[in-house]
Amino acid sequence: MLVSSTGNRPASMDDLIDSALMARLDRLDLRTRKMFPGKLPGERRSKKRGQSVEFDDYRNYVPGDDLRFIDWNVYARLDRLFVKLFLEDEDLAVHVAIDASASMDAGAPNKLRYAARLAMALGYVGLVRQNRVGISVFGKPNQTRLEHLPDARGRRNVRRLADFILASAFPDSDAAPVAQGRASDRADFNGALTAIARQRVGKGVMVVLSDFLVPEGYETGLRSLAAAGGYDTYCLQLLAPAEIEPERAAEDGVAGDLRLTDIETGDAREVTVSAELIKAYKRRLEAYCTDLGSFCRSREMTHMLVRTDTDQERLLMETFRKRGLLG
Repeated sequence: MLVSSTGNRPASMDDLIDSALMARLDRLDLRTRKMFPGKLPGERRSKKRGQSVEFDDYRNYVPGDDLRFIDWNVYARLDRLFVKLFLEDEDLAVHVAIDASASMDAGAPNKLRYAARLAMALGYVGLVRQNRVGISVFGKPNQTRLEHLPDARGRRNVRRLADFILASAFPDSDAAPVAQGRASDRADFNGALTAIARQRVGKGVMVVLSDFLVPEGYETGLRSLAAAGGYDTYCLQLLAPAEIEPERAAEDGVAGDLRLTDIETGDAREVTVSAELIKAYKRRLEAYCTDLGSFCRSREMTHMLVRTDTDQERLLMETFRKRGLLG
C-alpha cells in the first residue's frame, strides 16, 4: 500500500447511509440474471407459472385441474374449458460479504469505509424489497472467525443491519455487537468464502466487497462459491486511486529510496521509487485485475473494478443498473 488509512470511522447509521439516498434507493430492487425458487413467497418474479395474482396465459383443461382456475367466461363464448395460468413470485436471498482485512482499511478514500457504505446501500434495497438479506464480515486483524448476521427481511431490520456492519467492520464504533459466527469458520479470505458457500441458505445474489489483494490467492474461495451453486455472484474489486495511479503519490513526495512494509504480512522491502518502477507496477496491477476478471467470467461471476473516489450514488443508480445488479 502506498496510502495509509485516513478520515473518521463511521459511528452511526447516518454515517453509512443518509435519508436522501434511502429515498432514491426505495425505487430500486436487486436483480439477478438467474431465477431461483425460494422457501417463502417473495417479490422475485419467476419464469415459472404458479398461483399469484398476476395473470399470464391459458392452457387447455385436463382432468384433475383445480376448477377454481377455469375461466368460465371463455367457456361461455367457446364452449371449451381453459385454465388460467399466473406468474409465480419467488423468494430471493441476498448475501453481502465484506473483506475487512488490513489492506482494505487503507487508502484515500478508505476502501473499508467505502465497502461498508456500499454494503449498507445494497442491504437496504434488499430489506425494503422484502428479500432475505445476510451480511458477513471477515479478514480483520486478529479475527479468528467469520462474523455473520443471519438472514433478515423487512424495513424494520435496517438499523440492525447498520449496527452489525458498524460493530463487525469497525469494532471501535458505538454500535452494540450483534455478530454471530462459529469458531470453525476461518476468517481469512478463502476460509470465509468457503464457509459462506457451505452455509448457504436459499439461492440468489452474492456480492463480495474486497480489493482481492490476497497474499495466498483468491482462487480457492471463489471456486467454493462457484461450486456451491445458487448464487449470481458479483465480485466488486475496490481500489483506492493511488493504487491505480501511484504517480499521484510520487507527485506528493512519495518517491526516491523508501522502505515499504506490507500491511497484510508485515514483510518489509527497500525500494527506489522511479518512473520505471511505477510503470512496472501498473503493468503488474493491470495483469492482476485482468486475470481476476477472466477467473470470474470463467465461473459465470461478474467482476467490477471500482475506484473508491467513484461517487457512490452514481455507482448505485447508474453503473449497477447497467450491469444488472440493480433495477
